[in-house]
Amino acid sequence: MSVKELSGIPCSEREVPAEVAAPWFQISAENKQLEGLCFDRAGDLHLVDVFEGNVYKLEMTGRKLTVLATLTGENPAALKIHRDGRLFVCCLANMRDNGSIVAMAPDGSELETIVGPELGYVPDDMVFDSDGGFYFSDFTGPVFDPTGGIYHVSGDALGAGPVDGSQITAVVPNLATPNGLALSPDEHRLWVTEMAANRLHCIQLEGDRVSIPPYGTAVPYTFAGLEGPDSCSVDADGNLYVAMYEQGRVLCFDPEGVLVKQVLLPDRELGHHRRSTHPMIIPGTSTLLICTNDFGGDGGSWIFSADALGRAHSTYQFS
Repeated sequence: MSVKELSGIPCSEREVPAEVAAPWFQISAENKQLEGLCFDRAGDLHLVDVFEGNVYKLEMTGRKLTVLATLTGENPAALKIHRDGRLFVCCLANMRDNGSIVAMAPDGSELETIVGPELGYVPDDMVFDSDGGFYFSDFTGPVFDPTGGIYHVSGDALGAGPVDGSQITAVVPNLATPNGLALSPDEHRLWVTEMAANRLHCIQLEGDRVSIPPYGTAVPYTFAGLEGPDSCSVDADGNLYVAMYEQGRVLCFDPEGVLVKQVLLPDRELGHHRRSTHPMIIPGTSTLLICTNDFGGDGGSWIFSADALGRAHSTYQFS
C-alpha cells in the first residue's frame, strides 16, 4: 500500500494484505446510515437505514430497490430473517433504554413486537441459531460502566405475543457497548465485537446454547482507533469479517481469530466512505458486500464488493 492508502491504519496492521473494494450498488445519493445486510430464501438482499427508519429490499435480478416499511423514530440497526420468512429487526429507539426487536411479514406488513421497549434493552444486532432462537446484543455501557451484554431467546419462546423478561437469558454480561454478533457454523463459538472497548470476543458455548465452559472465553484481538468494531459475519469455513466503523475498512480473521486480510473502501484515505458498518457474503459465492455511507462528504450511500476468504455460510435461518 502507498503512504496515502495507509492513512488511519495502525502500524501493526499496515503489513496485513489488503484489497480495495469496488462499487457494487448505490443505495442513495444521500448519506444514509446503512446496516443489516441479510439475504432471503430467494437470494434477494435486505438492509435498513438507521436514522430514517427504512427497511429496504434489493432484488438481485435487475437490482430493483424498494422500501418495505419505515419504522419512524425506532432507529433500526440490524435485520435477520427467521426460518419462517419473517423479517426480524433490531431497533435502537432512544439508544438508552427503550429499544426493541420487531418482526414483520416479508412484504413489510403485520408488524409485531418480539422484545418490547418496556424491558429496557437497546438491541443492536442479532443472530439466529439452528433451533430458531436468537442471540442479541444490548448496545449500552461505556468502558467505565459496562452495562451492556449478550442475551439469548430460545426458539420455544417465540410463540404468540412478545417474550417476557423471564424468557431472556444473559449469556455475556458486563460489556461496554457490544455491537456485532456472529455464530460459527458449528454453533460452538459466538463472536462478539465490543465497540467501546475495541475488543473481539470469542465465546465458547455449551449444548444448551447459553452456558460457557470453564476457560471458555478469549479476546483474540484488540482493535485500534476511535469508534471501533461494528457488525460482523462468518463464512462457511468459519472465517470472520468485522466492519470498522469510521475507518472505511473490514478486517478478515481466520476461524481462530487471527487477522489475515483487510478490505479497504475506495478513497477512505481521503475521508470518504468511512462509515463501514456491515459485511455479508452473497449466497452461493465468495463475494463480500460491505455497506457504508460518505458521512461528511458528497458520495452518498453505497454497497461495495470484494473477495471473501471463503464461500457464504447458509446460516440457520431457513433450515
